[in-house]
Amino acid sequence: MCGRFALNSTPRRIAAHFNLAANQFELFPRYNIAPTQPVVIIRQNEHSLKRELTHVVWGLIPSWAKDISIGSRMINARSESAQVKPGYRGAMKYRRCIVPADGFFEWQKKEGSRTKQPYFIHRADGDLVALAGLWEHWQGPGGEEIESCTILTCGPNEMMKPLHDRMPVILEPRDFERWMDTTLQDVDAVTDLMKPCDGKVLATYPVSTYVGNARNEGEKCIERVDLETGELFS
Repeated sequence: MCGRFALNSTPRRIAAHFNLAANQFELFPRYNIAPTQPVVIIRQNEHSLKRELTHVVWGLIPSWAKDISIGSRMINARSESAQVKPGYRGAMKYRRCIVPADGFFEWQKKEGSRTKQPYFIHRADGDLVALAGLWEHWQGPGGEEIESCTILTCGPNEMMKPLHDRMPVILEPRDFERWMDTTLQDVDAVTDLMKPCDGKVLATYPVSTYVGNARNEGEKCIERVDLETGELFS
């Protein structure tokens, strides 16, 4: 599962990593992105075939949905079944995207306690994380239009197993083009990408329970904490 993530890199760094025009967008750092909030995705423009960054809502709203409330239940899509599920199969063929992140959060159950310890998971090499996603366009009965997205998940790698039984599908730069290619509509051609990344790709550390409240923002959300004392590392 992926229910919270951070994107605090500068637009210049994001543009360089994903081969985008640096002056194409302006972003503010966000450290606690939650479902139903606005997020950015990177996709291939179906007309120019160039990569673009755009804002959508996190929580996919299928084109056939009667109202937008369904989106809050579709923040993640199981990669094993997305190509056959009615809510995702069209997007799997025509609307694959990348959700850029500096890292994502997961909560581990504490033995003998009802509380959970949050962890921040990031790339060990310090690069941005490219989460495999799907996007959709919805038009309401009154003509209102909303674009939305979901993040694909898969089984965990060895690093993630102690934290959760699911993890987001993470793409490598060499696979960006193939994943977002709007002309590649045979899902079997990208099936090999929907698997756990190598355990050495990611690293993790504990963070404060401060991140558990979706209204909280700022660098405190990703600062490392001492598990013994609960205090932030200086």
